Amino acid sequence: MAQTKRELVLAAFNNEPVDRIPVGFWYHFLNNPEHAEGLGHPEITAANIAGLKAFYEGFQPDFVKIMSDGYFAYPNEALHEVRSVKDVAKLQPVGENAPWIEEQVQLVKQATAIFGKDVLSFYNVFAAPRYLEFMYRGKDGAANGNFIKLLQEDKAGLKHILDVMSEDLASLAKRVIRDGGADGIYLSVQNLPRPEVTREVYDEIIAPAEKKILAAANAASKNNILHICGYAGTRNDLSWYQDYEANVINYAANVEEVKLSAGKKLFGGKAVIGGFDNTPQGELYSGTKEEIERRVEEIIADVGKTGVVIGADCTVPGDIEWQRLEWVREKAAQL
Repeated sequence: MAQTKRELVLAAFNNEPVDRIPVGFWYHFLNNPEHAEGLGHPEITAANIAGLKAFYEGFQPDFVKIMSDGYFAYPNEALHEVRSVKDVAKLQPVGENAPWIEEQVQLVKQATAIFGKDVLSFYNVFAAPRYLEFMYRGKDGAANGNFIKLLQEDKAGLKHILDVMSEDLASLAKRVIRDGGADGIYLSVQNLPRPEVTREVYDEIIAPAEKKILAAANAASKNNILHICGYAGTRNDLSWYQDYEANVINYAANVEEVKLSAGKKLFGGKAVIGGFDNTPQGELYSGTKEEIERRVEEIIADVGKTGVVIGADCTVPGDIEWQRLEWVREKAAQL
């Protein structure tokens, strides 16, 4: 009997034989997800869910990434206009029953009601520095500007901020799995492209907070994805994440210039997702059917057929033709 989509993807995630190589692609369903104000605005969530429903019914994906569009801003008001670590020295978590968490749990419930247990689903969760980046972008003329100011002022104080935020993010991870019905989370991390954020700084104040989120997710489900984000060409040192406890890794193979076979080896043989450039200039969005099929052949020739899901470096453009994604799936099934 042929594997169901759940069985297929779980087999790939666990480096077991598959009937065909699964594929995984996703995109934002809101035009401006970074600045959408979902908290207290059910129409934002409704638009997100409507987009997901249309995509699910139209493309029938092998698994689903549920987007957190509308909830990119961490809701602790003390952080929104912070100019000094001293301003938030007594920062406390908002708590696992806060509206910001509860509304996201309800979002996941609505999403999983669309497809039930037919496919696996993973909810997008950003690591704490990424929420700070979204909150401060534009206020200092550059992403991470306020983050660097806080780091230079008081490293221990910044660590406290990240720890508090990550306590809430750990609660979010636990609840979207336990109460929302997601099968796991898709945790987005990034080196932070600033010279002040060295490996030593990252290991000291950022990594422990990110690992706290994964620990909470892993306590609820063993199926969690680590996304090392190369959005907009951001380069990462992948080795910073070798000891992160996620059983599936998605990184920007084209941005990093690290083939999936090399990434799989770097992460101790864990399953990997990716292979395609996610930008409008890449084959997936702009290439011919033949070019897309050739790229599928190249990916599989490199990484093999076990422990791999063919996907992209990151989120694909929202106006991509679903037929292009189907060409990937059809070709992968032939190999």
